[in-house]
Amino acid sequence: MQRRDFLKLSVRTAAAAAFASRANAQGAVKEIRIGYQKTGVLVITRQRAALEKHFAPQGIEVKWVEFSSGPPMMEAMNVSSIDYGAVGDSPPVFAQAAGAAIVYAAGQPITNGQGILVSEDSPIRSIADLKGKRVGFTKGSSAHNVVVQTLEKAGLTYADITPVYLTPPDAGPAFASGSIEAWAIWDPYFAIGETRQNGRILINAREVTRTNSFYIANRAFAKNHGAILQQIVNVTSATGQWAEQHRDEVAKSLAAITGVPLDIQTVAADRAKFVIGPITDDIVATQQGVADRFFKLGLIPKPIVIRDIVWRNPAA
Repeated sequence: MQRRDFLKLSVRTAAAAAFASRANAQGAVKEIRIGYQKTGVLVITRQRAALEKHFAPQGIEVKWVEFSSGPPMMEAMNVSSIDYGAVGDSPPVFAQAAGAAIVYAAGQPITNGQGILVSEDSPIRSIADLKGKRVGFTKGSSAHNVVVQTLEKAGLTYADITPVYLTPPDAGPAFASGSIEAWAIWDPYFAIGETRQNGRILINAREVTRTNSFYIANRAFAKNHGAILQQIVNVTSATGQWAEQHRDEVAKSLAAITGVPLDIQTVAADRAKFVIGPITDDIVATQQGVADRFFKLGLIPKPIVIRDIVWRNPAA
């Protein structure tokens, strides 16, 4: 994220504060806006209408907004366009460094379904072979962190590759055509690359580092409507517990909502972890390592403290 992006986000932060003030003055929550991507517990939650069923007796409607990746979701949350959403580890780091109005509400370890792909016939056989190569990934995403840590593992630097910043819908065709030589990505795109685009896994993220995904809330929403946020987290967590035991149904839900073929979503569902929990000290420490690494590389303009934006329910 470049400095002009941080300036834009700072302006948006001021707008978000003004919006939050108006929203607080308006009183009770009438609508909850949820940001989601093409995979994960929130897709299942939507398919099962779990939040709708929970909040209907309270007169609260649920609106769903799809995003292709985490960074634009964080921008939307910063300006209060959405209240809650799920992202990987890197987007909230970039957002916090830019002063975004977000908090960490819950966490989820990622044990599989993310890594770096190369084509089946590629001469790239090791991490060291990435030197001088064009590596595609979404800037500010969890894949960004995977690339950084993968390079460190092989003793390479960020300057040793040519990063090509692409959203997942753009990166897929670029990978298939050979205009990028490696693709760092997450499921279901990771599975698409394997099964539809002649991809070979160079490295799984779990071989390089521990990674987490997060459930993020707008800061004003969390402050003014903590009881509602806790209910959202509880329903999301219960859905995750259900998903752990019903992977076949999960794959069908993911396919129905996203339009990604069932065989691909089955691959993604079978290797996913769905259990959601609080932001523990261990998760904070891991995420702080991501932030510190990004600052050291100059990817964010200032050091940040992850713990500063971890939400704690005052009623808990």
